[in-house]
Amino acid sequence: MFPSDTTVDVRGKRVAVLPVGSTEQHGPHLPLATDSVIAWTIASEIATRYPEVRLLPPIQFSCSQEHADWAGTVSISARTLVSVVGDIAESLRRTGVEHVVLVNGHGGNYVLSNVVQEGEGLALFPGRDDWAFAREKAGIETSAYSDMHAGELETSILLHAHPDLIRPGYETADHLAEDRRHMLTLGLAPYTSSGVIGRPSLASARKGELLLAGLADSFRHYLDLFGLGTA
Repeated sequence: MFPSDTTVDVRGKRVAVLPVGSTEQHGPHLPLATDSVIAWTIASEIATRYPEVRLLPPIQFSCSQEHADWAGTVSISARTLVSVVGDIAESLRRTGVEHVVLVNGHGGNYVLSNVVQEGEGLALFPGRDDWAFAREKAGIETSAYSDMHAGELETSILLHAHPDLIRPGYETADHLAEDRRHMLTLGLAPYTSSGVIGRPSLASARKGELLLAGLADSFRHYLDLFGLGTA
């Protein structure tokens, strides 16, 4: 899943990408580490495309409290996540890394927006526009709102990059819950018994490949933001 010999070497690098995932249920067909794997996969694609970027190991626990009704979910508080990310960024600054891009794989990590907003030299990726561009490029059929969890997008990325992690049954696991207005209060369980909200039956490895390519294309704008554009 993640290379066991990953070594963080930030010498000569001004930009680092830090994958932030989660450990939480992803329905019957995806692993608990799905968000961490996806964040790592996106960050790896970026580091491969842009050699001036340093890839960091992923943070695998984050704010998954809305998934607490399912076994295997492990959460940390928003305060803890803020502290961990801040400590990592400060440590990197001391080694000469001026910019850290948080590659977020979990939609519940709302606090990362505030971390970037209040910090210095930080960015959050992918943003809404980055996802919209990648979804259009890949031909994702389910809307961003409907495709919330273990659906077409996430299943497609794993079908392409890590097909060995997918269990049987995604072809028949579709479930939509368009009215989720009280999810932050009640959690996800009142809206899905399986943990799926989306249409994984529409997923394909080709869509996953195009999603990653689209996101890597979008990342060049972040290098432009830091004055390191390679266009």
